[in-house]
Amino acid sequence: MTMSDPLGDMLTRIRNGQHNNSSTVICPASKLRANVLGALEREGYIRGFSWAELRAGIQELTIELKYHNGEPVIREISRVSTPGRRIYSGIKDLRRVYNGLGISILSTPRGVLSDAEAREQNVGGEVLCQVF
Repeated sequence: MTMSDPLGDMLTRIRNGQHNNSSTVICPASKLRANVLGALEREGYIRGFSWAELRAGIQELTIELKYHNGEPVIREISRVSTPGRRIYSGIKDLRRVYNGLGISILSTPRGVLSDAEAREQNVGGEVLCQVF
């Protein structure tokens, strides 16, 4: 069976892993997922991630979750733009998440960026998810 929202699946796996206090989470690999994880790593929400090849053509990502004093660093993670309803935002219209305490992750012409990086580069795009 095909998956209709692979990015939403990865975010749910991260949410469930942190709810269970898991140190790592495994999900199927794709370039978009890796780019979103790169933005989360740059912003300090996860420790890191790595690619692993199971067999020819089948790869997976191992995501290392981050905790501070036993509490998950990611309190909320939610999908904004879905396959059925895409949400685009110009840089001037981009809302701050929890008054700047959280981040939005955008797919822009310059790659997948956090909202701070997008403001710095003055580009807008599709709002993929929000993290707090």
